[in-house]
Amino acid sequence: MSESPDTRSLVSASSQLNLMEIDTIDDKEFDIPQVDTPPTLESILNEPEEEEEPFILEDTSLMNTESIDAHSCETSSLASSDSGDRTHLKRKRKTLELHTAIHGSVLRHSILKGISAQIVSAADKVDAGLPTAVTVSGVIVVGTSHGLALVFGKDLNQALRLCLGSTATGAEYGAVSALSINHDCTRLLCGFAKGQITMWDLANGKLLRTITDANPPGSAILHVKFTDDPTLAVCNDSGGSVFELAFRRVMGMRTCDSRCLFSGSKGEVCNVEPLHTPPDLKDHPITQYSLLAMASLTKILVIGLKPSLKVWMTFPYGKADPSSIPQLAWQFVPVQKAVNPVLAFCRGVTVHFLLVKKDDSGTIHVIKQRQLQLDCDIISLSWIDSRTLVAVDSGEKLRVVDRPSQEELETIDMAEVQLVYNSSHFKSLATGGNVSQALALVGEKACYQSVCSYAGQIVILGTKSAHVMTLRSWRERVDFLLKQERFVEALSLAWSFHEGTAKAVLGLFGDPAKRKGVVADKMVEILFQYVEHSLKKCPEHGKIQVMEQHFLDVVPVVVDYCLLLQRTDLLFSQLYGRLGENCVARGVFLESLEPYIVSERLGCLNAAVMKDLLAHLQDNNMMDSIGNCLVHMDITSLDIQQVVQMCWTNQLYDAMIYVFNRGINDYINPMEKLFQVITPPLRQGRALTDEQVVMGNKLLVYISCCLAGRAYPLGDIPEDLVSQVKNQVFEFLIGVHSADAGPDEDMYPYIRTLLHFDTREFLNVLALVSQDWATEQGTTTPTLRTTTRATPTLGEVSSSLQKHRDNVLTFEDFKNDKQALEYQQRIVDILLKVMVENSDFTPSQVGCLFTFLARQLAKPDNTLFVNRKLFDQVLEFLCCPDDDSRHTERQQVLLELLQAGGVVQFDEGRLLRLAEKAEFYQICEFLYEQKHQYDKIIDCYLRDPLRKGEVFNYIHNLLSIPGYSSEEKQCVWNKALQHIQELVTLDPAKSADLVVVHFPEEVGPIITQLQDDHLVFQFLRCLLDLREGPHPQALLKLSPDLNELHISLMCRFAPRQLTDFLKSSQEYRLEEAIQITKQNQLHEATAYLLEKKGDAHGAFQVLLKTLKVKLCALTEGGGAQQRSGEECEGGAVLRRVEEGLRDIIALCHRSSQSLNPQQREVLWFPLLEAMMSPQKLLKGPDARPTSEALKELTMNVLNRMSSFIPLPAIIQRILQDPVYGKGKLAEIQGLILGMLETFNYEQTLLETTTSLLNHDLHWSLSHLRAVVSKGLHPRQDQCNICLQQYKRRHDSPEQIIVFSCGHLYHCHCLQRKGRSQMDPRLFQAWSCYKCTSSQGGRGGDRGALETGRGRNTSLAQTSRTAVGDVKKVFVETTLDPQQSQSWDQLRSLYRGPSRLAILSEISHCHGNEKSGLLNPAQPGTGSIFHSENFQLKLSPPPLVEE
Repeated sequence: MSESPDTRSLVSASSQLNLMEIDTIDDKEFDIPQVDTPPTLESILNEPEEEEEPFILEDTSLMNTESIDAHSCETSSLASSDSGDRTHLKRKRKTLELHTAIHGSVLRHSILKGISAQIVSAADKVDAGLPTAVTVSGVIVVGTSHGLALVFGKDLNQALRLCLGSTATGAEYGAVSALSINHDCTRLLCGFAKGQITMWDLANGKLLRTITDANPPGSAILHVKFTDDPTLAVCNDSGGSVFELAFRRVMGMRTCDSRCLFSGSKGEVCNVEPLHTPPDLKDHPITQYSLLAMASLTKILVIGLKPSLKVWMTFPYGKADPSSIPQLAWQFVPVQKAVNPVLAFCRGVTVHFLLVKKDDSGTIHVIKQRQLQLDCDIISLSWIDSRTLVAVDSGEKLRVVDRPSQEELETIDMAEVQLVYNSSHFKSLATGGNVSQALALVGEKACYQSVCSYAGQIVILGTKSAHVMTLRSWRERVDFLLKQERFVEALSLAWSFHEGTAKAVLGLFGDPAKRKGVVADKMVEILFQYVEHSLKKCPEHGKIQVMEQHFLDVVPVVVDYCLLLQRTDLLFSQLYGRLGENCVARGVFLESLEPYIVSERLGCLNAAVMKDLLAHLQDNNMMDSIGNCLVHMDITSLDIQQVVQMCWTNQLYDAMIYVFNRGINDYINPMEKLFQVITPPLRQGRALTDEQVVMGNKLLVYISCCLAGRAYPLGDIPEDLVSQVKNQVFEFLIGVHSADAGPDEDMYPYIRTLLHFDTREFLNVLALVSQDWATEQGTTTPTLRTTTRATPTLGEVSSSLQKHRDNVLTFEDFKNDKQALEYQQRIVDILLKVMVENSDFTPSQVGCLFTFLARQLAKPDNTLFVNRKLFDQVLEFLCCPDDDSRHTERQQVLLELLQAGGVVQFDEGRLLRLAEKAEFYQICEFLYEQKHQYDKIIDCYLRDPLRKGEVFNYIHNLLSIPGYSSEEKQCVWNKALQHIQELVTLDPAKSADLVVVHFPEEVGPIITQLQDDHLVFQFLRCLLDLREGPHPQALLKLSPDLNELHISLMCRFAPRQLTDFLKSSQEYRLEEAIQITKQNQLHEATAYLLEKKGDAHGAFQVLLKTLKVKLCALTEGGGAQQRSGEECEGGAVLRRVEEGLRDIIALCHRSSQSLNPQQREVLWFPLLEAMMSPQKLLKGPDARPTSEALKELTMNVLNRMSSFIPLPAIIQRILQDPVYGKGKLAEIQGLILGMLETFNYEQTLLETTTSLLNHDLHWSLSHLRAVVSKGLHPRQDQCNICLQQYKRRHDSPEQIIVFSCGHLYHCHCLQRKGRSQMDPRLFQAWSCYKCTSSQGGRGGDRGALETGRGRNTSLAQTSRTAVGDVKKVFVETTLDPQQSQSWDQLRSLYRGPSRLAILSEISHCHGNEKSGLLNPAQPGTGSIFHSENFQLKLSPPPLVEE
């Protein structure tokens, strides 16, 4: 997959490689750039790198390969077997391209067309075979499957220089499996699939060595690599071993000595990588050790070959996929101003880095660096420079990764390359496939010999082609995006080059200034191209919105990068002139300037552009944009009068003020214009419009900014004008009359106007107000006067005032200025004169003034003078008892005045009297708190109707929080007790919480003090109620007397809740509680208490009496003719009967569990009688609904009592009743049938259970008998002791013993082994010698296995006697101890009554007395089914082998 016409020849700075691609490229035609200046060593050393981490060994993970199935077929490329949808592949690549667009195309992919063509030609013409391996240095060498090594030059023609070997050699040695070229490109090592190694002279193609004994025979060469020493190489075979090859030349003879470095028996190595040092680092101290990295299936090893063999480090992988391929790659990397080798290795998805360095003392350190986590399984890993890695994953995708940032820069799909895999060599198919399963599994994706890196290039070998990957220079990467017309990405990438944040950079200066200059010139070029392209591609027809959107995608980008490059000259001259040729582009350009002007990124515009901007915005009625821009621009070149008129007409007040201030240094004229608008309606008492409120707010903020030395709406006033501006503003505000004053104008119009507009905020402008002013006032941050509509301008003005609040002019600013002190006193006098002498100010406004004065007077360095009589006048005004209007407002104003320090201006005694007279209880609280008279504050709370509920929290906090003296707390404690009745009346629940926490010992006196019984009841209920109050505490335990008092009060005020309380509480006495409930005739509660006492019969009598009363009311109402209005009342009576019946049935059911039959009848039969007797009185058709309801309730009683009373007794009682005893049988048919249905169900259940039991028992016994009496078949025809066949010994009679386990013995052999014993019944018991020996020694053998399958090892012993020709066979069936134990366990499973007893009762149940025997309601009949220990054993029988 090549990149079309812009692919270029590979260029390497270190080796000057030139590898031709598909087409012949003319460098001049395509203007291929050259590398400007190669990076110096100093620039590389100064590059930042991550911090070192201490090396920590991980636990070794052993790989389990028992279940690995090795395949012996050659692995093909993924592209050859991919039958998926190619459109999905393209769509995925497109998405990835967009994701990595900021990096552009990092790698240039080129096909080596000359080499590729000759590989295919050699396979066809000279039977060279398919390519199998590749290596690159000064030349490119490709190995083939028929044993040839093709050497190609790296010139433009890529000509075939040498063809090493022959097909005959290939037939003998097999395919070329590994290649390596030494550092000076004079020698080539070829490894073969059958284990041989050859060395060739690349200068003349002469065979120098043939090595056949370097490794064990029968193993393929997986790797062969030269080290930096030309006389030393290493190889790795398919047996997992690593060998050192030392080349010697003695007496003109070339020899090779082989030494095993690592044996495959200790762990198979599948990759080796020696450290190769670049020419400019030959003197590096690490090179003397000739490092070699080896990757086995479980760990990484780094060893030194010189001066002696030494293992430097081992590093385990940890857990890894068994099919993942270990990868190794060395690279010299600058770390902390030193260049040292770094080993990158991985197996799976995690890439680890190990830094090797030598300190000043000569000690070698191996340091673990930060690891890299990828999301793919890696099959090849290479460095392309010191910061960039190239990995190929198992999906044949090439990934470029920046190591410091761990960012993936680019992904290229390599499926079309048809990568060559080395699977056959790892499986050693040429020598018979004698490799381990683990190594064969790893070899499935092995491509070590197909991907080769050299001098910043990656050569990849395909089945029919050769490819090369190189880094693009920074110009190539930008131009690649430009050719695709991706101008925004090109600019973004170029800016990253400009700022030094780009990754994998090639061809830029190391000096930042030179780098920025070169890149800036390129970016200017791109901007011109982008503008020309946008004008060319602009749609000529269609909607104007389409054209605007087209330029909106272009112009902001152009403006942004011009500002980043600080090229406003270019922006407003050439680019604006070119875009101005299109009217739509011109408008978009001018509108795009606003955000840059507002953000202060663009502060200076030339006169022409500024004029065009204002004209365009005004023509399009974008007045808000004009206002936003004007306050950020230099307006000295504009027509001030014209701009001011435009701003005033369009209500751009911020811009107008800014133009006056900055254009002509006029700070007074803006205030005059604003005062002219807001003063007339305020003088006439009219409400201001929203627009006038906005203007007033802006005026306040403007005044505060001027007095603080700040410019409005942003910035600062020039230092030389600050003092002048402050004086001018003060003189203007305190002016006696305005410039155009009329005869009826009041004095100090500006002060008066601002006080009427917003008194508090104007005073805040005049005073130093700390940020906690709002907190002290009990409100949020002071806000300006608001309008009925939410206008953005108003919100901005309010925020601006708060922003400048800390910088407001203060009187303290003028302490060293005599004129400032005069201003201070003068403004105070004016404020007093304006507000005190006029009655048109509200109490709140007057209070704000005196609060302001109190704050100023309370300061330690105060110089103000205010007549104290004025404060007395204000106090009289605020505390006037005849004026009930604005009571809360006047109290709040006075409180603020006192809190601001005004309390020192009043006589406290007089103040307290006036406050009490005016019912200002918050003022009283403030004064009492200063005197520490906290008990009197309780009276203030109780008298204040708005704050009564807060008294509980106040008492609790004062008694709980430390910091108050014991005397103060005692006074509050006494005061609370004194007002306890008032507190309980106010809120019983909170009072109870207070008593539980602070007055637990005073409950009795408190209840005595309470006069009202209902109040006592509410208080006690809250004390005893389990709830979560504001101060949760443990439940207060009251004395029994108080509990009984509570019960008595509940009988009066909450009788329905009494029973629930009795059930939850245990603190009352039963006898007294029973007397209380009886006196109040609460029968349900009385019955509960009697039952709790143990008198179930008494409780039953109480509930029965209540039920009879309800039944009587029902029958009386049901017997008469009911009118439609009485039907609802009759239904309510029936529901009360049902509730009473439910309670009494529940009582009988609970009590019957512990009573004998006679006592049960005493309970149930009176209830039945009570339900049946009212039915006698119900006669006639009108009483039928009531009668049917009673019969249904009676049936419910019968069903419940049948569990405790025998059925015959119930039926007899029913038949004796006059209601059911007379008349026809049909009247009681339903009742009898209901009882019989229950009986039939129970009888059917019993019969089914008995049948199942008998069947299971019979099945178990029959199968056990069949197993015991079954014939035995010996597994062998010889004795298991003497090993002689019993069939051949017919000359003498011999007794044979056969066990159920299948073992056969002679009788005398068993006797000799001591395996028999006499049974008390004169039978001889035998045991199998072999089985018992195995069980004793190993815990069970085959006999145990037979047992596990359900068959006993010696279930029966069969004796066979042979006398002459006559054979007599007799069987003695006996059980050994083990069998006896098993039989006992089986019988215990079905232990119960004897079968005779079961059958007798079953047969008896079919007789005439069936009901009496099987009736489950007769526990005293002695039936086995009535026994509490009788259980149905219905589990399936044990499995027994047939």
